[in-house]
Amino acid sequence: MKASITFLTWIILSTVANYPLYAQSQPNSPEQILLKDYRPVSLYQIETHQIEKAKYPVIDLHSHSYPDSPEQVEDWIRVMDSVGVNKSVVMTYQTGKTFDSLAQIYNQYPDRFILFCGFDYTGYDQPNYGPAAVAELERCVKMGAKGVGELGDKGKGLFYSSPTKAFGMHIDDPRMKPLIKKCGELGIPISIHVAEPMWMYEPMNEQNDGLMNAYKWRLDDQPDIVGHAGMVKILENAVRDNPNTTFIACHYANCSYDLSILGNLFDQYPNLYADNAARYAETATIPRYVARFYEKYQDRLVFGTDMGTEPAMYRLLFRIMETDDEHFYDRNRSSYHWAFNGYDLPPDVLEKVYRTNALKILGLEE
Repeated sequence: MKASITFLTWIILSTVANYPLYAQSQPNSPEQILLKDYRPVSLYQIETHQIEKAKYPVIDLHSHSYPDSPEQVEDWIRVMDSVGVNKSVVMTYQTGKTFDSLAQIYNQYPDRFILFCGFDYTGYDQPNYGPAAVAELERCVKMGAKGVGELGDKGKGLFYSSPTKAFGMHIDDPRMKPLIKKCGELGIPISIHVAEPMWMYEPMNEQNDGLMNAYKWRLDDQPDIVGHAGMVKILENAVRDNPNTTFIACHYANCSYDLSILGNLFDQYPNLYADNAARYAETATIPRYVARFYEKYQDRLVFGTDMGTEPAMYRLLFRIMETDDEHFYDRNRSSYHWAFNGYDLPPDVLEKVYRTNALKILGLEE
């Protein structure tokens, strides 16, 4: 009996000691699946649609300078042709020599690319900041810039810029007034990213239904940051105080969780627009609500990607915009656990979002 107990003890200790190896040998055990590894596959046998090419020629109002050589740019153009993108706005958020080098490449394709520059924040913390930054803006416009962006502020100040970041200064700061006013005089829009989706501000616990993506971009652990509501208010201040300048709030002003916040701004300020770039995952979960929002604000929303240049990316976004497909996944574009659903936008709304509104903002003719 004593020997049996000893043998049993050895079995238990051996199993515990080798538990990691045992777990690795059982990859399908539910107890061993980590949240980050969750990769569901839809079993629904329902009608699906693959959109090879957009219904209307698209102007992508939110892209970046992914290619950095003429050869790569030409590859991108071939992709654009294959999926139905007529023009892409390249938001460089650059000034000086860096902007000039990008302009030298992209200005070779004036019918396909529209360059945005940045603001030069050099010396923003000095009493005489302003005139030099305005002069650099005017110079960039002469070099081909048709807008400014993407400006970025997640709560600590404006930081999407090179060579200087302007932490502590927000878009509604009096120091920004001459730059914003000059944009209005030049007839060029400002694209600005404020805040982040609300999931990033919530506690990173079992009640956060966007946890798998929110954790990567979390802001809940930064006590000195301006919160979501504060960032929306900063945006509103700038839009309200500069009625002759056009603003494009990137990513629905990060109000995907409650689009009525953005809608209220649209109702008050005719100089405000918003792009839908890189927030498809946050809105394709609630397609009927989103479709009603597009119907109501069809003259104020524009299409954007902000996710590279792959054909599959464009086609996924067109599928979301154009079809009524339900419950489909794309783990290459989203790390949320939830599925996508199509908005099924009507043709007249789709054409405005894909193209017509952008033409108006950019001052382009059909």
